[in-house]
Amino acid sequence: MEQNSTPPQKKSNKTTIIIGVTAAILVFIIGYLYFQNKSEMQGYIDEMQEEKAILTYEYQDLATNFDSLQSNSDTLNIMLEQEREKIAQLIEEIQTVKATNSSKIREYKKQLTSMRRVLKSFVSQIDSLNQKNQELTEENIAYRKRVSSMQSSAQQLETEKEKLEQVVDIASKLETFNMEASTVNANGRKTTRLSRIDKIKICFTIQKNITAEVGEKEIFLRILRPDGALLFHSREDIFKYESDEIYFSSKRVIEYGGEEVDVCLYYKVDSGELTKGEYTADIFADERNIGTMTFTLK
Repeated sequence: MEQNSTPPQKKSNKTTIIIGVTAAILVFIIGYLYFQNKSEMQGYIDEMQEEKAILTYEYQDLATNFDSLQSNSDTLNIMLEQEREKIAQLIEEIQTVKATNSSKIREYKKQLTSMRRVLKSFVSQIDSLNQKNQELTEENIAYRKRVSSMQSSAQQLETEKEKLEQVVDIASKLETFNMEASTVNANGRKTTRLSRIDKIKICFTIQKNITAEVGEKEIFLRILRPDGALLFHSREDIFKYESDEIYFSSKRVIEYGGEEVDVCLYYKVDSGELTKGEYTADIFADERNIGTMTFTLK
């Protein structure tokens, strides 16, 4: 019987070849899997880096939106500043966190959503305040217009009142007519000789005036000599005329009831006081000049 047998050395070489081929295949497979996994990991990292960059941009955009908000409310401004500081801190954290830290990235995304709601709330509050401020501004403008209109009306009424008062004041002014001057001696008889004149007599009629105030009235007489000197006796003989106090020659109190009334005033002449020439006599009442006349002594 014939037997075939392989020499031990050939068997050993065959086994080595098989082991080597198997090892090579395993190395290839392991290498392929390693590089494939590395490529996938790099893609994941790149994706996370891009997501991190997008997240940073969105936070920066959020910060810009917060910076654009303005309010007249001090409380809101303080809250806005706090949110701005918070966003700045989060942006700084996002820039330093690893892109592979997915849990942190998810947390920042959640905070972004929350802060967008906060932004929306601020926008709503500020819009509401701005609307109220606008309404208040419009009401203030309308109120000022009403006040201005009322002031204008009041001023117009005051002007009309002043004009009416002036008209009434003018209408209530007493006036005189039939003014006459004469001179008498110590016996009350008329005389024209300067040396014998004892008194100067000025008579007139006060006109009827139903708008004038009735009652007791002080009537004042002022007589000016030809040289302009006033005839008077005492420095205590003064009365109010317009805004001044002036001297008078003679005065008399009458009762005036709105009807015509005849009045005469006398001036007692001092010795040597009179001179030849034209004299002026003025009558005053209610702080007004109500009549003037001239007369001549020869």
